[in-house]
Amino acid sequence: MREKRILNKKIAQCKAKIEALEQKRSRSQAALITAILSNTAPNDDDVEYFNKFTAEIDAEREILRGLVAELESL
Repeated sequence: MREKRILNKKIAQCKAKIEALEQKRSRSQAALITAILSNTAPNDDDVEYFNKFTAEIDAEREILRGLVAELESL
């Protein structure tokens, strides 16, 4: 029972971190879309931030999948 509570807490923390990262990524995503719509080259920093946050989100989602699988196996 204690393990389930710990896993649920970790899952909630992981989801919160993913949401925060997605908000940060959306700022650079908006800048990229604006550049595309105005037919200009996107700022390299915006591209770098977008790729960085996307990689972090993917890593957190993988961790989340593992936590959920572990919770379901209990």
